Amino acid sequence: MTGDVVVTGLGVTAPNGIGADEYWGASLRGEPGIGPITRFDTDGYAVGVAGEIPVCAAEQELPERLMPQSDRTTRLALVAADEALQDAAVKPGDLPEYAMGVVTASTSGGLEFGQRELQKLWGQGWEHVSAYMSFAWYYAVHTGQISIKNGMRGPGGVLASEQAGGVDTLAFARRKIRAGTAVMVAGGVDGTLCPYGLAIQAASGELSARTEPEAAYLPFDRDASGCVPGEGGAILIAESRADAEARGAPRVYGAIAGCGSAFDPEPGCADGLLRAARAALADAGVPADAVDAVFADAAGVPHLDRAEAAMLARLFGPRGVPVTAPKSMTGRLLSGGAALDIATALLSLRDGAIPPTANVDGDRVDERLDLVTGGPRHGRVGTVLVLARGRGGFASAAVLTQPPS
Repeated sequence: MTGDVVVTGLGVTAPNGIGADEYWGASLRGEPGIGPITRFDTDGYAVGVAGEIPVCAAEQELPERLMPQSDRTTRLALVAADEALQDAAVKPGDLPEYAMGVVTASTSGGLEFGQRELQKLWGQGWEHVSAYMSFAWYYAVHTGQISIKNGMRGPGGVLASEQAGGVDTLAFARRKIRAGTAVMVAGGVDGTLCPYGLAIQAASGELSARTEPEAAYLPFDRDASGCVPGEGGAILIAESRADAEARGAPRVYGAIAGCGSAFDPEPGCADGLLRAARAALADAGVPADAVDAVFADAAGVPHLDRAEAAMLARLFGPRGVPVTAPKSMTGRLLSGGAALDIATALLSLRDGAIPPTANVDGDRVDERLDLVTGGPRHGRVGTVLVLARGRGGFASAAVLTQPPS
């Protein structure tokens, strides 16, 4: 099947809001969800703040059998998937099971679950290790649990391209829908806010050591010192425009107009990101001057931000397009980060508003960028470019457009 592939449902679990509406309101107000890490003692770590998600009511309402067999991030993914399906008015029981597929992005699966069981192994003995360890920390576990819970036996997959993965799931979903799958659940929810996970992320050298939440993550700011970790992400429902209209979908947020991926040849450059952006624009048939907003990767690491700013100036011209980084309010969510940016971009298309980059002073911003700071920018938003880089050289981009008329 060819033609438009559209997004009809959103589900969000983020540090500054559970549910798309709560998250979107907080983002427009510039309310961050970054604060001191409370889940464990961070003495001895170089990092003390993160984007934590508090326990939410929807998480507690999941089937009881799932609790002992799932990691926190898996439960958050299930909550987001439930919201997205409800938002799209998709009832899995009304569709053939092979007509529905699932693809998620993941860096490590349920890492906190794995750490806990390994502690039991070395501290108490193998007989104390949960049998669920066999899959609960597997990187494909979110895809598996979403598909099992909803009886979805169509195309399935998991993409391990770190921060870029959330964009890559859209390309995967679009291919499967064009091949005939009726509904694809796509996106990513991630986070490694446990001692083991924080140690892994800290080893990258890209995390900020600042303890003041409002000063720790300042993308494109001359005072930037790195990023902060976070947890959460978004799950989306994608289907063909024709199928959405035929079943009377309540809404269409936007079309997945173009996708592109590339690889940065060396650490710290943005050549791959530029090629991915150009590929996505070409795939969409959209010229650069038609883009109304860019959701940047926004690493928060000075040399990476400079490379991205140079890439954007090369593509659009200096200050040629509004740029924003709402992840400054949540932290970088690994494979959940780009999925959340996709959801945020779709809400921007719906409401004609570009959320701000929190805590960044416009006077300290790289002069090549028209960075949205201070508050939202209102106006027509018809075409958006979302950029994402993953550690190891992954680079991906997606072009989203207003719902087809």
